[in-house]
Amino acid sequence: MTSVRTLRVPDARLHYELRGSGPLVALVGAPMDAAAFEPLADLLAADRTVLTTDPRGIGRSPVDDPEQDSTPPLRADDLARLIAEVGAGPATVFGTSGGACTVLALAQSHPERVSTVIAHEPPLDQILPDAEALLKATDDLVATYLDGDVIGAWRKFMATSGIDLPDPVLEQMFGGERDPRQVADERRWFAHEMLETVRWTPDLDALRAVRERLVIGIGEASAGQLCDRASRALAAHLGIEPTLFPGDHVGFTDDPGRFADHLRALLDRTSV
Repeated sequence: MTSVRTLRVPDARLHYELRGSGPLVALVGAPMDAAAFEPLADLLAADRTVLTTDPRGIGRSPVDDPEQDSTPPLRADDLARLIAEVGAGPATVFGTSGGACTVLALAQSHPERVSTVIAHEPPLDQILPDAEALLKATDDLVATYLDGDVIGAWRKFMATSGIDLPDPVLEQMFGGERDPRQVADERRWFAHEMLETVRWTPDLDALRAVRERLVIGIGEASAGQLCDRASRALAAHLGIEPTLFPGDHVGFTDDPGRFADHLRALLDRTSV
């Protein structure tokens, strides 16, 4: 059974969901919403309390100012408030993509709220040697999107990310008639979240201070992609061996059963 709730936080109202019972696990995306984690959350809820949420400005979590940018520290503060509201912390937090930046920011600013932090493929452009070129490319693709060329922007995004998707697939995914909410969330991401996420630089000293609670995750099929490179660079900075997960950047949606088994085994080891 899923409990659907809302929490008022500064400048926003957060939609969140709770499943199951037991130790608290939060599944965190950005821009991915709670719905993206439903299959994985349902599986983990067999023996854990699972928290999912729509990040501020996405889906069912409206912001007071639609022009406000969404940053990892801002989303981390939201997550800290959600964990406190649930009252079952400290929590294990699994963040993926932009959500991985969120949970890293949470580990820096609210270490008391977390027991284990799993950062799965964070897009940390700033710690890579080609950061300047990557940020320039992201500025360009965001401008392309805001100029109205949706397919062109996604084509540039995939190229920058090191992901090979042919044009017919891009057309099928992002062309034609689309769900209005999906389009609104996509525009929010391009206009107010993507740049703020990839420009964010983690505090490596603060993360080293909680290194024993950190896991840096990489999809086993993500080799050579931007988030694979960034994750490996972060792990090297922190002196942590990366942990491989099933699938690629979105392995938790492609095969939630296999991903849940892998994640549960990891959680069992880290809770010992």
